[in-house]
Amino acid sequence: MRFLVAECEPPEAREKRRESVGRSSGETYLEVLHKLAPGAECDRLKPTDSRAEIPSREALSAYDAVFLTGSPLHLWQDSPEARRQIEFMQKVFASGTPSFGSCAGLQVACVAAGGKVRSMGQRREAGFARRLVATDAGRNHPLLDGRPASYDAPAIHTDEVEQLPEGATLLASNRVTHVQAAEIRCGDGVFWGVQYHPEISLREVAAALRRQSDDLLEHGLARSEADVEQLAEQVDALHEAPDRADLAWRLGLDDQVTVPEQRTRELRNFIEYLVQPTRSRRGRA
Repeated sequence: MRFLVAECEPPEAREKRRESVGRSSGETYLEVLHKLAPGAECDRLKPTDSRAEIPSREALSAYDAVFLTGSPLHLWQDSPEARRQIEFMQKVFASGTPSFGSCAGLQVACVAAGGKVRSMGQRREAGFARRLVATDAGRNHPLLDGRPASYDAPAIHTDEVEQLPEGATLLASNRVTHVQAAEIRCGDGVFWGVQYHPEISLREVAAALRRQSDDLLEHGLARSEADVEQLAEQVDALHEAPDRADLAWRLGLDDQVTVPEQRTRELRNFIEYLVQPTRSRRGRA
């Protein structure tokens, strides 16, 4: 199989993430995809970069799947970076190549297909999205196959989908963010996406909490930097010892987050239920 990872992070955010966790969002995706699909050929593209060349529809159709990463990019603000990212996603839809996105990746697909994204205002999901529940459509959708009736997932975002585009299906929600998972059909393309982060490790969750410490303080989710650091240390410790029941209990987490095979469920389902059948229909070896 041949995959393309589109890194949605602008250059400054990419380097800031590397400083805190050792890799960019695209590099995280590459690592996870190599584990989920051993032997797959994976390329990485940075559509937000001013010098990046956006592949043609024909070039994109040569891939079996396209993956869009998370990013602090605000799609509700007009910017050259946002325009390039949206243009890229529109070409992905036109190519008919199956696509998947997490966090900002979902938001990019939404805007590219005609939907709307907004700031969450004072609300936040920082660390984990709690009590995610499938909609009626989501209960029978292959993206969420294997997820229990209610589950948690890593999540760090300050923006959200305000309105899904025509032809989209809402698959999961919680009380904080209405659109937590969705299928978007646009032109010849099919996109499956989630607002949360099935691709990131607990170590990356801890690093994100540290990066966003000021924002957490500003919005009253923590009372001091020491509070944030204490939480990040506990998440880090659980990353190092995922079988520690005491830490999982303290953080209110279960195997849906602590076990990688469960945490990456949506990515596995996307490859198994959408990418591989589409590849077979295209007659690829």
